[in-house]
Amino acid sequence: MLNTITYNNPIVLERADPWVYKHTDGYYYFTGSVPGYQEIEVRRAKTLNELREGEQATVWRAHQGGIMSRLIWAPEIHFVQGSWYIYFAAAGSSEVDNGTFQHRMYVLECRDENPLTGTWVEKGQVKTAFESFSLDATVFEWQNKLYYVWAQKDPAIPGNSNLYLSEMQNPWTLTGNQILLSIPSYDWEKVGFLVNEGPAVIIRNNKVFITYSASATDENYCMGLLWADADADLMDGYSWNKSVKPVFVSSEENQLYGPGHNSFTVSEDGNEDVLIYHARPQKVLAGDPLEVWDRHAHAQVFSWDEQGFPVFGIPGEI
Repeated sequence: MLNTITYNNPIVLERADPWVYKHTDGYYYFTGSVPGYQEIEVRRAKTLNELREGEQATVWRAHQGGIMSRLIWAPEIHFVQGSWYIYFAAAGSSEVDNGTFQHRMYVLECRDENPLTGTWVEKGQVKTAFESFSLDATVFEWQNKLYYVWAQKDPAIPGNSNLYLSEMQNPWTLTGNQILLSIPSYDWEKVGFLVNEGPAVIIRNNKVFITYSASATDENYCMGLLWADADADLMDGYSWNKSVKPVFVSSEENQLYGPGHNSFTVSEDGNEDVLIYHARPQKVLAGDPLEVWDRHAHAQVFSWDEQGFPVFGIPGEI
């Protein structure tokens, strides 16, 4: 793959689950999981390379106690219906119960122009059809509807998390039925843990694509792909297809391991699609991978094949 743009990777150090959104003001807005998992930070810059040293602010801190006091994971910043929103997961403790942490999903809202200096208001928990471990929510708008995609544990299904989809009544409330999009069904989705998580949406070539991440958060972490025709009923599970193989995996050659939990943006000139993802510079040799703070945020231009599907290449490809 021949990239016309060079990014100084990693673009941000020690930020897993990186989310980048390019706003109409020309700024790239960045957030991700902060080591220690006790705060939400937002950065902005006019180029992806400037995010490492760009403006930054802590816009929210974990509560001293209660259900939003521990393990603040995977925030995403979106601009929806005229306001800023941050979607994130939080837990009331760091304990594992029945094989999972105890996260639920929450929303912050900011109605000010600059989300780094504006006031953020807690809009509460996003309630799904059942109460269980849930995280990694993202939203997207299509054909005048707002959709919510997330990962959640269903006690009746083996594994840690599946992917679900619902329409939204407003940016903090689901409406109607929710559908099951994907469960960990292939071997590459079940290494260490049975996981489908970290969805991200990109709409191109008359298709709605959802990337997601699978397996344990060490070097086995990788990305899968779901898609539906853009004119299909997205709330019909039969509209969706799933790749039998992962679409982005560790690169021994480039020493980038466990790529995933991605987001999508566009290049500074608007001509290229850019994959934002985290990866480790080495395999996890000891300890809990979640406590090894070497997942750094990377940016990589990607292309599209003749059938209109994304071609991500390999991590670190230039």
